[in-house]
Amino acid sequence: YENYSGPNADAVENFHGNQVVYIGWDEHMMFPFAGAFPLPPQMPFGALVKDLLPSVYGAHPDFARIDWAATEWSLDGARFTPDMDRSIAENGVAHKSLLRLATPGLNGIGNTGF
Repeated sequence: YENYSGPNADAVENFHGNQVVYIGWDEHMMFPFAGAFPLPPQMPFGALVKDLLPSVYGAHPDFARIDWAATEWSLDGARFTPDMDRSIAENGVAHKSLLRLATPGLNGIGNTGF
């Protein structure tokens, strides 16, 4: 807010070296909102895909069928192609960024969006 002068409780300095990253999976309303995750900026993007996402979305029946090469990513509203070997920070993911993934052909349980 323009005239707010109080403390910023969600400032990056308050996350002990981590940054908050919001992650959402399009067309999968079993997870109706993007989750917030405190992640180290030096985390490789590939580790986010390989280690974090299965722990968050792995219970969904579509998850095992994701074609990661065909996955469409957006970062803060703009399409982008992540480099799996570079860190999330090197990929442009900043504190309070919103990452979204779309998985063509996978539209939720029985194509219902759930």
